[in-house]
Amino acid sequence: MKKSELKTLIKPLVKECIHEVLLEEGLLSNVVAEVAKGMQAAPLVENRAPVNVAKKTQDSRIKLAEHRKKMLDAVGRDAYNGADLFEGTTPIAANQPQAGAPDLGDPRDSGVDISALVGAGAQIWQNMK
Repeated sequence: MKKSELKTLIKPLVKECIHEVLLEEGLLSNVVAEVAKGMQAAPLVENRAPVNVAKKTQDSRIKLAEHRKKMLDAVGRDAYNGADLFEGTTPIAANQPQAGAPDLGDPRDSGVDISALVGAGAQIWQNMK
C-alpha cells in the first residue's frame, strides 16, 4: 500500500474522530468557556501592609547614630583630640533626580546670595564710563 492510499483512507477517520471529540463530547465548549472566564477575571492587585513612617524614621536615626559611632571608633577618638567630626552634619539626600529632570541640588540649600552684585551693577557701569 502506498503512502497516498493510506492517507486517503486514514484522513476521513481522523477527521471524524476529532470532530466527535471537539463537538459531541463538549471539549471545544469547555475550552471556550475557560478562555472567556480568563478574559473577565479582575486584574491581580497587590495588597501591602501600611508602613509606620514614624517608626521607620526613628529606626533610620538609630542606624545613623550607630554608623557615626562606628566611624568615630574607626578613625580613633584621640586622632582629632576627641572632636566629633560628624557633629551637626546631615546625610546627603538619597533622592536622585528622574531621567531628563534638571538636578538643581538640594532643595533645602538656600544657595549663594547675589543681591549685592545686582545692586552694585549700576555703580560699576558708572565707573566704566
